[in-house]
Amino acid sequence: MELTNITGLKGQITVPGDKSISHRSIILGSIAKGTTEAHNFLEGADCLATIDCFRKLGVEIEQKQDTVIVHGKGLYGLTPPSDILNVENSGTTTRLISGILCGQEFDSKISGDESLNLRPMKRIMEPLTQMGANISSILRNDCAPLYITKGNLHGIHYTSPVPSAQVKSCILLAGLYAEGETSVTESTLSRNHTELMLQNFGADLTSSHELLDIRTTASIRPGSELYAQKIMVPGDISSAAYFIAAGLIVPDSEILIKNVGINPTRAGMLKVCEDMGGDVTLLNEHTSSGEKAADILVRTSQLHGITIEGSIIPALIDEIPVIAVMAAMAEGTTIIRDAGELRVKETDRIETITDNLRAMGCPADPTFDGMVIEGGRPLHGATVHTLFDHRIAMAFSVAALAAEGTTHILNSECVDVSYPSFYDTFELLL
Repeated sequence: MELTNITGLKGQITVPGDKSISHRSIILGSIAKGTTEAHNFLEGADCLATIDCFRKLGVEIEQKQDTVIVHGKGLYGLTPPSDILNVENSGTTTRLISGILCGQEFDSKISGDESLNLRPMKRIMEPLTQMGANISSILRNDCAPLYITKGNLHGIHYTSPVPSAQVKSCILLAGLYAEGETSVTESTLSRNHTELMLQNFGADLTSSHELLDIRTTASIRPGSELYAQKIMVPGDISSAAYFIAAGLIVPDSEILIKNVGINPTRAGMLKVCEDMGGDVTLLNEHTSSGEKAADILVRTSQLHGITIEGSIIPALIDEIPVIAVMAAMAEGTTIIRDAGELRVKETDRIETITDNLRAMGCPADPTFDGMVIEGGRPLHGATVHTLFDHRIAMAFSVAALAAEGTTHILNSECVDVSYPSFYDTFELLL
């Protein structure tokens, strides 16, 4: 993909359905009684991998444009897969489905692509093993492929070393099949889509606090059947983030993004924009299927550097690549800390972000848990090495729109993982 600088992005757009909520609608719909409908479902590669895995577990799932219909089998209705469950590049699928599979009577194997099979799975293997699960790394490297056999699960109280929605969700889902109460404590609240959806489906779940910066515990008790729901999936704020950033840094721009999820555990991007001096306004705020949403109006702004750290990091971890691009265009220094999780994403995003920023003329230094970005210097076109990471491709496509000359985005097709129509959406604003 070749991109050049532009001015005047204007118009109204929608972004695809929230990736996290789309995953969970399939997962919970599959183990619920009745028929679950998920509207505005994200048809990205990761979510399609979740569909494929549950079809192999005997669940009938229909796809009708952006609506997915899941004919649930109940908590104990899944059937043994005849083949390895291929999660492709989806860490969410891998970790969440593992929690469910540990409670089944049959054996299963999970594997993904080369990148997925290098990502750390010890973070779920340890708590699941404490619960009595039989889960092992086939290559004995604490990564997928994973082998899961029947265990006798019991509840535990697990304190997560790092706030992680995937780890928390995995344990809570296993807790549906465990004897006694299962609890997960985090130092700060990670995204809580699983808790909200489990409660809507009828699970016996409680959460001690909803603030981001206070130690929080989610607890679940087994025995309650889940019941099918109609889910209206809001637009994904992680996808909207690229257009928010573009609206802020591309001269003479004004963009309205309709019906975006603004769950507080995901909306750290909006706080960062405010702190950097961005002109971002929320309109038509509402709640649907237990999730907060709004229209987001963004206008070109003069940004300034800030420090991003602490409890807000889990609420914007996926947006850091595009926040780094905003920081490059902002006056002054931006420091990002407490984001070591970036090193175990689809790529080592700390290195990938800073390497590509430097290639475009922005001084950027990696640290062990973040980066330091010296903003305010003009960016220039360069060859961006995405390493097949969808969020790197989209973030630096935004950077290209504000950089002098031509930027080459290598392997830009990787955006299909979360946003297949990404470049088409930009065309609507030209």
